[in-house]
Formats: sequence, structure tokens, C-alpha cells
Amino acid sequence: MSYADLRELRSALTTASDIAFSLDAAPSEPETELLTDALRRALAAAGSLTAERGATGCPEHPRGAVDPLYGDPEDPLPPGYGRCLLCNDRRRRASAQRRGWR
Repeated sequence: MSYADLRELRSALTTASDIAFSLDAAPSEPETELLTDALRRALAAAGSLTAERGATGCPEHPRGAVDPLYGDPEDPLPPGYGRCLLCNDRRRRASAQRRGWR
């Protein structure tokens, strides 16, 4: 979650609240469309807060690159490796150093 995501959520909720409190008993179609748009924007912003793991599924690099070898049946990743290219690269380097390669 970034500050920009949180700011977008707050802005959308404030807009929706302002529209909702200014409605009459029988709101017009443009008013309901404005409210619906503001609520959709708020829902999308709230969804971005929970989608922190991103495509990698990695808490450390949520917006990192996905390892191109992930899911490759011809060249599978070793057990314990995930989708995160950065974490997998770190594991590969550590494994190579343990074997004495540089």
C-alpha cells in the first residue's frame, strides 16, 4: 500500500460522501451516476490496498518481475522457488556461492 493509494481512497470516499449528503429524497439520474462513479472509484482504490502481493505473490517485491522460468515444464524451478524474479535470483546467487562459483 502506498500513500498515493490511500490518498485516492480517501478522496473517492469524501467525494461519495459529499454527493450522498447533498442528495434529495428522489435523486436525479445524473446525481446517481455521479455517486455510482465515486463509489466505484472508492472500491477500486480499496482493492488496490489489498492487492499488495501483486503478480509475484512476494511480500518483499510485490511489484517486481515474474521469473520467466516460473511454470516452465521444460526447465522447472527448484523446490521452494516462487514467482518473484528478484528473490529467485538471490537464491540462485546464494546457491552458486555455496558451491564455490562466482
